Amino acid sequence: MEDLAPISELVSLSGKTAIVTGGAMGIGYGIAYRLAEAGANVVIADRSKEAADEAAAKLTEKGWRASAFAADVSDGAQVALMTTFAVSTYGSLDILVNNAGIYPNVPMLEIKEAEFDKIIAVNLKGVHLCTQAAATQMIEQGRGGCIINITSIDAIHPSMVGLATYDATKHGVWGYTKNTALELAPHRIRVNAIAPGGISTPGAGEGSMPQAKLEQVLKPFIEKIPMKHLGVPDDIGKVALFLASDMASYMTGAQVVVDGGVLLS
Repeated sequence: MEDLAPISELVSLSGKTAIVTGGAMGIGYGIAYRLAEAGANVVIADRSKEAADEAAAKLTEKGWRASAFAADVSDGAQVALMTTFAVSTYGSLDILVNNAGIYPNVPMLEIKEAEFDKIIAVNLKGVHLCTQAAATQMIEQGRGGCIINITSIDAIHPSMVGLATYDATKHGVWGYTKNTALELAPHRIRVNAIAPGGISTPGAGEGSMPQAKLEQVLKPFIEKIPMKHLGVPDDIGKVALFLASDMASYMTGAQVVVDGGVLLS
C-alpha cells in the first residue's frame, strides 16, 4: 500500500496565495479566516477598503499573512489590478474564492432595469472576470490551482419571492462552475462551488428589507430547517478550506450544499 500523506499536510495551504472577494465580513471573512489559519497568504478584496483593512488586521494580529485590496468585481480593470496585487505581494495566485455578491429583495414585476443590470454585473459578470484573470495567472504559473464559487441553495430551488434576478445569477454561476471545470481541468485547476443555505451574518438582509420584516421572513424559514437553526460563516469557511486543500484533490465541477438540510424539506 502506498504511503498516504498525513492529515496535517493535506490541509496545509502553506506557500499558497488566495484571493477572497467580498472577504471583509460574513461568509467571506469566515472563508478568509480558515484559509489564513491553514497557512495561505490571503488577499481580502472588498468594495470597502476600510472594511477590508479591518478584516486583514484581525488576521495579521493572529500571526497570519493577510492584505487588503479595494475592488469592484464587476470592473475588469479593478479585477486585473487585484490579481496583480496578489502576485506582486506574495509571488503567486493559487486559490480564488468568488464570494462577492448582492441580494436585493425586489419582486420581478417591480425591479428596475438598472438594478437588474447591477445584480447581473456583480453576481455573474464579476465571477467571470475574476475567474478569467485568476485562471490566466494560474496557467502561466503552471502548477494548477483552485477556484471556489459561492452559489446558494437558490441555485437549486428558490427560497422566496423577490429574488428572481438573484436566483438567475446563482443558477448561472453553477452552470459556469461546471463548464469552467471542464475547460480548466487540463491545467490542473479545480473549480467547485459551495451552496449555502441560511447563514447568520452581520449584514444579512442589509439594504434588502427592514429588520422587522427580515425577522418575520426568517422565522418560518428556520422552522423549515431540519437542524432548526441558521448556519454561521465558519460553516462555509470549513468547507472552503476542504475544497481549497488537497483533501479535495479529485473534486472538480462539484457543488457542496451547506444548508442544515433545508432542501430536504
